[in-house]
Amino acid sequence: MVPVAGRKPRGRAVRHVAVAAACVLVALLGLLLYSAERDTRQQTHFAGTGRITDGVHIEASVQQVNPAARELHLRVLVLPLGNLRENGNELISSSDIVVETSSLAQGQIKLPAGDRVSIQDIKVGLESTGGISDYPFDRYRTLIGFWAEAGGRQVPVSMELTDVDPFFTPRIERRGNEDSSATLEIRFSRSRSTLIFAWFMMAAMWATSLAVLGASWVIVDQKRGLVWPALGWMAATLFALVGFRNAAPGSPPIGSILDYTAFLWAEGVISVCVVAVAAYGIRVERAAAPHTS
Repeated sequence: MVPVAGRKPRGRAVRHVAVAAACVLVALLGLLLYSAERDTRQQTHFAGTGRITDGVHIEASVQQVNPAARELHLRVLVLPLGNLRENGNELISSSDIVVETSSLAQGQIKLPAGDRVSIQDIKVGLESTGGISDYPFDRYRTLIGFWAEAGGRQVPVSMELTDVDPFFTPRIERRGNEDSSATLEIRFSRSRSTLIFAWFMMAAMWATSLAVLGASWVIVDQKRGLVWPALGWMAATLFALVGFRNAAPGSPPIGSILDYTAFLWAEGVISVCVVAVAAYGIRVERAAAPHTS
């Protein structure tokens, strides 16, 4: 049978087009995931009295969720509204304002009359159903609340909360809308990008360790002795995984789910492979060496 001319180049071109199309689809999927997570991060949550003309408005942002210290770092700006402003200036209060917070470290924010308002940093405690060792599936809850008095009397409070911590995603579980307070019960979980990266790390660790195991099997099965390039690659992989693990977003502690499901096993498999290949290679090299009397 005479081969058809041009069939192989045409098939190669089809494969190239298929690979390029797959790369474009993967890139588009990544852009869609990024767009969805960006919209989730940029959400603003409201609590307290709706639109108030006289009272206090709280602008708060979640700067950092610190699971190790069980703390939530908030940046708070207290703004007077209506008749609480000095000559209509939104940054100066006409009377003494005291804002009670749900923080146990800093219970109050005080704004003396006539002084310019400024940003305050406070810390709120976190509660966990498990612990940080559950990474990347750890979750935390907290209550963010504000109550305000001006001139010794309670005033309406509204709150606007935004999140700027890229490692966690907040979800509102309960919203308080009373006239004299603004409260939010929030659950924090790892962001989608953190979960995707953690899953990728676990898969990469297992794939790398299995690749080393397969190479070791071939070297030993073929009785190749001491293959120095292969041994160097295996040893480099052993130490490279340590740096790769430490790059996990959120800096999980040693002993997390990530370690027990992938990292420790990968390190163990690679270590055994390096020792086995070296020991068998030494045996082969000694057997092949000429004996001298």
